[in-house]
Parts: sequence; structure tokens; C-alpha cells
Amino acid sequence: MANSLEQLKATGTVVVSDSGDFASIGKYKPQDATTNPSLILAATKKPEYAALLDAAVAQAKSEGGSVDQQVEAALDHLLVQFGTKILEIIPGKVSTEVDAALSFDTQASVAKALHIINLYEKEGVSKDRVLIKVASTWEGIKAAEILQRDHGVNCNLTLMFSLVQAIAAAEAGAYLISPFVGRILDWFKAATKKDYAKEEDPGVASVKSIFNYYKKYGYNTIVMGASFRNTGEITELAGCDYLTISPNLLEDLMNSDAPVPKKLDASGAAALDIAKKSYINTEATFRFDFNEDQMAVEKLREGISKFAADAVTLKGIIQAKLQ
Repeated sequence: MANSLEQLKATGTVVVSDSGDFASIGKYKPQDATTNPSLILAATKKPEYAALLDAAVAQAKSEGGSVDQQVEAALDHLLVQFGTKILEIIPGKVSTEVDAALSFDTQASVAKALHIINLYEKEGVSKDRVLIKVASTWEGIKAAEILQRDHGVNCNLTLMFSLVQAIAAAEAGAYLISPFVGRILDWFKAATKKDYAKEEDPGVASVKSIFNYYKKYGYNTIVMGASFRNTGEITELAGCDYLTISPNLLEDLMNSDAPVPKKLDASGAAALDIAKKSYINTEATFRFDFNEDQMAVEKLREGISKFAADAVTLKGIIQAKLQ
């Protein structure tokens, strides 16, 4: 009998590795891979990645500029080096994140994204193999719209916790979204002081609602569930377009032979009674509707702060090497 990971793939779900540790990625044969500053920070603490960090620092030094400019350049080179190595292992795309500190600046996010794409192209990697990750703020969604429409750069809208964000992302023409499952569960467990069975997991429910909305209204944006806490959350979303899964949970699925039936089916969405909403050029409505969801507001703020803090820590490590 096929293991649970193979069964998951058989439901039509594309499996993506959620890791900066490219040494472990190939084992699970994912199509794509996602990274973020937290994952890259964790990877750089391992001795086997020291050479990548040293190479990024050396490249930044050779380009000159102030210390701050060299630190920024080295971080960009490091992210691209990790992505390039990952692309040597997987057949598909890698997601590389724009600094979360730019989450409320559309033009700066666009400029950073184009710079990252340029660095990839210098490494011989075409832009069609890269997804630029930006936070699902209003400004981030607008940045993705510009990148997709004007530059042909595919985007992954991350730190997504609500249908409001998902609708705006789809209307912006985002290539892919990453609704976070486990972080939603974390919030509800803390708020309600109760545990949730996989069938009633609020993070799972959020992704299902987004999936059904997209399929009912014919959006092409890929739904990629992310941020899982356990395999139950993953198997409850079997049939979702993509799922990005950490190596430890990929290992658990590979070592399991529990049945993984398809739970999400696009063909059934058309008959569902789901109200249509729109946020095209209605920033005030987007902000109001998003603000009504306390969980989403709190988790977006927390996620941006955590990713930004990890980027600052990475910059500190780089600065120490530059000196």
C-alpha cells in the first residue's frame, strides 16, 4: 500500500517542501519549495551552510558601499544562493521572500522583488522558476498586482489568515497564496482554551473556505495551505491545489500508511452558496472587513514582526562577518 505522502499526491495535491534545509528536500520528492527568513536563519546555523553565507558576504564586499549597504546586499545574495541550490534539487519553483519590514511599502516591495529576480537571472535562473513572497497586507497585495501585471513576476502572497485577504489577492492576479493553517489553530487554542479535532480545526476550515470561493468563482490563483502543526491538518486538506509541508511532517506522512482520501474537490464548489465580494480599488472596505477579524489582524502583525526580526538577526550575523 502506498504511504500517506504518496496517497496525498495521488489526490491531485502538489506537495511543496517548506524548508531552507536543501540537504533534506530531495528525499521527499516535492515539486516546489518555499523559504522565509526564519527558515534561512535556522539553516545558516548549521555548519554545512557556512560556505553559502561566506560566499554571500564576499560577494557583497566586492560590490563595495557602506556597511549597511553591504549587509543588505549580502542578505539578498544569501536568499538567492539558497534558492538556487534548492532549484538544483526540485523540478519546479522556489519561493523567496521580500523583507517583511517592507510589508507596508508597495513601491519598495516591488523594487526589492525586481532586484531579487535580477540576482537570480545572474545565477542563470529564469524568473519563471521563482515566486516572490510578499505579506498579504493591502500594500503587499498591490505590490503583487504590479509585479504580476507589469513585470511578469509570479508572486506568493504569504501570511494569509482570512478570506478577505484571499479575495483581494485573487483579484490582484496573484499566482499563488499561502493561507496559514497552524497559526490560526494556535490563536484559537489560546483564545478558547480548548483542543480541536482535525475535522473542526479552524485553520483547516479557513483554507477550505478560500478553496471553495476560488473554485466557485473561477479564480486561477493557486491555493497552497501552509504552516501545519500536525499531519491531521494536512490530510484534511487532501485535494487542495498545493500544500507546503515541513520536513518533519513529510517524514511522518512517508512513514504512515493511514488512508488519505480526497477531501477538497473543485467540482463541488459551483453548487455552494457563497456570497461574492470585491475589493478592487476599495482599500477602505478591505481594511474595514479585515479589521473585523481579530485573529487575522493579530496573526498578521505577529507574523510580520517575527519574519522582520529574523531578518534583522540574519543581518547581524552578516555584519559580524563583514567586520
